Amino acid sequence: MKKIIMFAVLFTFFFPSMNGLAQKLSQEEIFQQRMDIYKRVEERSGVPWYYLAAIDQFERSIRYVRKDLPDPDEIIGYYIPAEKWAGPANPNPDDVNPISIEIFGGIGLDGNKDGKVDRKNGEDLLFTLAQYLKKYEMNDTDFRIALWNYYKRDQSVRSVMTNANIYRHFKRIDLDGKSFPIPRGYNYSYKNTWGDRRGWGGRRIHEGTDIFAGYGAPVRAVAYGVVELKGWNKYGGWRIGIRDLNNTYHYYAHLNGFAKDLSVGDIVEPGTVIGSVGSSGYGPPGTSGKFPPHLHFGMYKDNGINEWSFDPYPHLRLWERQSNKKKK
Repeated sequence: MKKIIMFAVLFTFFFPSMNGLAQKLSQEEIFQQRMDIYKRVEERSGVPWYYLAAIDQFERSIRYVRKDLPDPDEIIGYYIPAEKWAGPANPNPDDVNPISIEIFGGIGLDGNKDGKVDRKNGEDLLFTLAQYLKKYEMNDTDFRIALWNYYKRDQSVRSVMTNANIYRHFKRIDLDGKSFPIPRGYNYSYKNTWGDRRGWGGRRIHEGTDIFAGYGAPVRAVAYGVVELKGWNKYGGWRIGIRDLNNTYHYYAHLNGFAKDLSVGDIVEPGTVIGSVGSSGYGPPGTSGKFPPHLHFGMYKDNGINEWSFDPYPHLRLWERQSNKKKK
């Protein structure tokens, strides 16, 4: 028995990464544990799970791209600063005692009824969030008001509502699939053109990747998202903007036309046809033919404060490989 115990100790000492590796959750397990927490908090608070999930996912997405916020936990992404959770005058920012937290004016609550108010516990975090949301009626109009009073920013409200609408529509959260914007069977070509100079309309850089294809080739949504914009722009011609669950805005420009009945506010999924390749733009509405037909695809990241463009080329290559594998 002593030999067995000694071996176990030595194995853990010399191979600590193996021990951690065995404990790592799969993406499927993460989604399941996350959903279980949403449902439990919904049952205890009466706040719909998709509202909780929408805020949680929004905060997860901004924490990955903000230097002033710590990276999110593997399961729950919602964040409350320690001084707000435990109380601004609390000498112990990691306090988990519900009595002292209440005395010092902290907002933290015990969500899982274990007698502790733990800021690192996802159920405690979301139950505390739910108590704030319960000050409002449980409908989209009042939820928007609650979000505005919390974030004080229109785009943050729209982003959270995007998440809520998607989760409510599909009734699940494992929605991380992607598609390449041009289907297989159509000839296309592209290279990394992000950052190239553009001269029409003034000196500027190219904020996207051009995918050249024939007129009328279908253009598909690359992710689960909500149509945020549709119409004409003198630079992009007929264009569509779709925001996904990671608070990334996908921009499809120079289209020949839109898919029938596609409207702002519509929910799309990977592979949904949203329009077709064209050469519209560089002039007043209807201008076309000033350049070869192609799809301009851009990606913009929002961090809850501002938004910026980033290079979509590596993502396109990955989605193209993944789409090709699915067809084999």
